[in-house]
Amino acid sequence: MRFPSPDAPGDDGWHVDASFPGDDPSSFFSWRMNVASRGRALLMLFLFSDVGEDDAPTRLRVGSHQDIARLLEPQGDAGLSFMDVAGKVDVSAHREVAFATGEAGTVYLCHPFLVHAAQPHRGTRPKFMAQPPLLSSSAFQVRRTDGLDSPLERSIRLALERTA
Repeated sequence: MRFPSPDAPGDDGWHVDASFPGDDPSSFFSWRMNVASRGRALLMLFLFSDVGEDDAPTRLRVGSHQDIARLLEPQGDAGLSFMDVAGKVDVSAHREVAFATGEAGTVYLCHPFLVHAAQPHRGTRPKFMAQPPLLSSSAFQVRRTDGLDSPLERSIRLALERTA
């Protein structure tokens, strides 16, 4: 929930949501993500109220999942912590920004590596949304060769094959 306010929200930095616990499971900042997207199949944005351009729509860096896949690949299964990735999301600063606007009931299904951010609410109505993860039922195999890859596995593999 976000209410209209002239003040910055304080949680509006660009980031990627982490998907599995790190050294301190009670601290989300130590949670991690890896190139196989361990623990998360999708980032979902559910709009429970109408969200227009002034109603603090989530900002989305279009195509940034490709940059993050390449950032994570050298880190192997251990991946990087939420804070490590947050400090490196500028690799996607060149990407076009889109906004998660829509009528109540709109759902955005996004790549789990999508760089996104909150923003100030300059509108007049409270914004109601939820951002639950879609958990994976089994481990993803980014380098599989059996032709049975999921759309997520395929998108990560394609990102790794591209140079930028």
